[in-house]
Amino acid sequence: MAQAPGPDEDLMTLDELTTRVGTTVRTLRFWTSKGLVPPPIRHGRSGYYTADHVARLELVQELQAHGFTLAAIEGHLAQLPPDATPEDIALHRTLLAPWMPESPVEMTRAELERRASRPLDDDDLGTLVALGIVHPGPDGLAGGQLRVAVSQLGVGLGLLELGFPREAALAAGEVYAAHGRAIAEELYALFRDRVWPRYRGDADAADRLREVVERLKPLSVASLVNAYESAMEEKRREAVDRRAATR
Repeated sequence: MAQAPGPDEDLMTLDELTTRVGTTVRTLRFWTSKGLVPPPIRHGRSGYYTADHVARLELVQELQAHGFTLAAIEGHLAQLPPDATPEDIALHRTLLAPWMPESPVEMTRAELERRASRPLDDDDLGTLVALGIVHPGPDGLAGGQLRVAVSQLGVGLGLLELGFPREAALAAGEVYAAHGRAIAEELYALFRDRVWPRYRGDADAADRLREVVERLKPLSVASLVNAYESAMEEKRREAVDRRAATR
């Protein structure tokens, strides 16, 4: 739901809104019908739009530009608090963009097999889906188009060659998703409470914050990898010690 406008907040007409965000009236009405953008605020028989509509539209455009499907965009927007302000949404969008995964490449199953240099049966495709490397199109795996994270395809094919079981891929995906959400929530709170106030009010606040996140991303990824490797090594040593103690 759109935030009620404040007494000094500028209201925009439909044409003014579409011009500002660079979309068409038809697209805006379609997104509104799908619940991605709240309906206009009614003053009599006329509808008007606020900064809340602008922020949500720009977030939808950002997600769409990175290859998110309509269903994925709906799911992402559903995670926003119902009382999120335009500033909250703008901050979310600023923090989100540098962490976006690569845009998937659309290809047919035959094209995927040519790229893999091997035939792929349904079990193979199921494992690649479980690993998050292949995403079925609207018609499922049997349909025409698949969306493929090509930079990760080599890793997935290597795991297939090693006989990596699909049930393990599914379980690992659940672990990654659960812990990824927890890390994202804590980092988002950190930026919102400790970093954003430093830049809020600056004319280029969003651009500066985006650059901070861009520069921090390699360090964050390296820190997560190091923490994972250290924890796995610790678990390996614990397992060795337990086996030694039972001999």
